[in-house]
Amino acid sequence: MARWLAGRQWPVHPLAPGRKTPAANCEQCRTRSHEPSDCPCHARGLWCHGFHSATTELTRIAAWWGREPRAGVGVSCGPAHLVVLDVDAHAAHVPARDRLLPGIRIPEQVDLAGLASGFDTLALLAAYRQEPNPAEDETTLRVRTPSGGLHIWYVNSEPAVRYRSSTGSSPRTALAWQVDVRAHGGYVVAPTTRITAGVYAPLGAVREPAPLPAWLAAELRRTGHVIQASPVPGPRPQRQARPARPGGAQALLQSLVETVRECAGQTEGTGFTEKLNRAAYTAGGLAGAGHLNQAEARQELTEAAHYARPHQTRRSETIIDAALSAGASRPFHPKGLA
Repeated sequence: MARWLAGRQWPVHPLAPGRKTPAANCEQCRTRSHEPSDCPCHARGLWCHGFHSATTELTRIAAWWGREPRAGVGVSCGPAHLVVLDVDAHAAHVPARDRLLPGIRIPEQVDLAGLASGFDTLALLAAYRQEPNPAEDETTLRVRTPSGGLHIWYVNSEPAVRYRSSTGSSPRTALAWQVDVRAHGGYVVAPTTRITAGVYAPLGAVREPAPLPAWLAAELRRTGHVIQASPVPGPRPQRQARPARPGGAQALLQSLVETVRECAGQTEGTGFTEKLNRAAYTAGGLAGAGHLNQAEARQELTEAAHYARPHQTRRSETIIDAALSAGASRPFHPKGLA
């Protein structure tokens, strides 16, 4: 499967045997703090840092799975131009109706009795837009997950437009409650991968992702999933993020991000959650005051959290999004930046 996917120019990386999370980093990367792009493992032909090591190089893929044939397969969505809707069916407390479809007011007269999962909120979104339900889209690749969820695969036909990954529980960027988005900065488990709980099984006869429907692309844009390109030089808006300089906002953020990355050496007793929450809260406050670009800060925080705790991506993203939101509501100007 890994070779077939790579042949489609979809970069792949190993998943830990029996699990849906990336294979653990090497010992050297557990004890040292460095950027994924600087990781010496890559130059040595080793996997590391999850989707950051994803490749289409067949020789490397053969070596990886030859070394660990039980490894599952992860696909790096961004470079593959994939947008995958990850519909969850987890037992969870249903939030208030204003959190079900972010940005869409659901009138009180709409009966929500029985709503319990991402299947329901995705169907509600499609009905609201008078469009077909993606969960029932037989024209594209759909994969049933071992937990009872569903991965709906689409190809981004406009690769110049990049979509960010998100979780359905995020208070900042979300498509629908219990509907995650796997795109740039994320990965998806490949069909036929087996974990302890079962197999990621394709549904129906279609094995190819269809183009991302225009209405879903519009919803992703509406809900803040588009990663903005660097602005064209010219007059700056009043709240434009300011250039980084020694002692500036970027330096402050980097020092906090580094404390998160340093947690990679140990699995517990490092105060990881507190450090991540503090870093994200500070970033939110700086972004709210116009000193940082929040989307870029979120990406830095997400990468640092994944480096330190590669097996708890969803939990880390939840912490980041909540703290960013809280921090943004309390903008602040560090001394010398006001």
